[in-house]
Amino acid sequence: MFSNPTLPIPDYPAILATIYEEVQPLLSQGKVASYIPQLAKVEREQFGMALYCLDGQSFSIGAAQTRFSAQSVTKLFALALAYTREGDALWQRVGKEPSGNPFNSLVQLEYERGIPRNPFINAGALVITDILASRYVDSEIALLQFLRNLAGESTLDFDMAVAVSERNTAHRNYAIAHLIKDFGNLHNSVKLVIDSYCRQCSISMNCMELAKAASFLAKHGVIPWSGVQVLDRSSAKRINAVMLTCGTYDAAGEFAYRVGLPAKSGVGGGIVAVVPGELSVAVWSPGLDVTGNSLAGTYALERFTTLTSRSIF
Repeated sequence: MFSNPTLPIPDYPAILATIYEEVQPLLSQGKVASYIPQLAKVEREQFGMALYCLDGQSFSIGAAQTRFSAQSVTKLFALALAYTREGDALWQRVGKEPSGNPFNSLVQLEYERGIPRNPFINAGALVITDILASRYVDSEIALLQFLRNLAGESTLDFDMAVAVSERNTAHRNYAIAHLIKDFGNLHNSVKLVIDSYCRQCSISMNCMELAKAASFLAKHGVIPWSGVQVLDRSSAKRINAVMLTCGTYDAAGEFAYRVGLPAKSGVGGGIVAVVPGELSVAVWSPGLDVTGNSLAGTYALERFTTLTSRSIF
């Protein structure tokens, strides 16, 4: 299973138990994403963590079977789906550089004439949604089915209460979309793109489902449990690279320093990360730090790479 045979096989159950104990004092810290009213109702003091290894073994602890709103974590899978249809051509409409600004900023978009800095800030995700909307009749349904196939779980679905709550408060995203439209980089209607994007972000998953869904990026584009090739090796490498540099909002440098893995986070409190050639790991804890990343989740991943000696560095 392990890409580096010189490293001992970790005792994953013991490591997860250690992490679970260590994060307990952090669960009362951080703040839930209250700017989306439905997410404000989520109990903060929760934590789950799951590993999906490329040999099929899986390990979990805590609330790893509790589904939560994936939110911006879905941007990773939207990018992967768009990549299967567009390839490198999609980089003509969205960049691949860290933004250094909040994920919902309009300032940089104005300066760069409607070309979002990367696909994981909101502006970039809206362009990816627009690309999918031009390819599929219902792009969010296509993405949901893509996630069901990746996770091997047919019951994954939208949380429509979250989708409605998000759409009703999407004023800044509407502003971003209109600005992109004004620069000619949004080909479908703003309403269609925003509606699809809000439903996409409302998809609910648990840690084990999320870790399993992302495992194709740990196996160079191949779903390990089915053998289906989703992306070629080069494309999977590129997505992992963008995750490392852009996947955790404007804290990507700090996250890479602390954790050392490609990862994508969401304001629902989820983070998914990959150890190329070995496994994928997902954590969930709703309390967020000031950058919008799960406070306990980030700490858990930092401890995971320390205790297992697994990182890309």
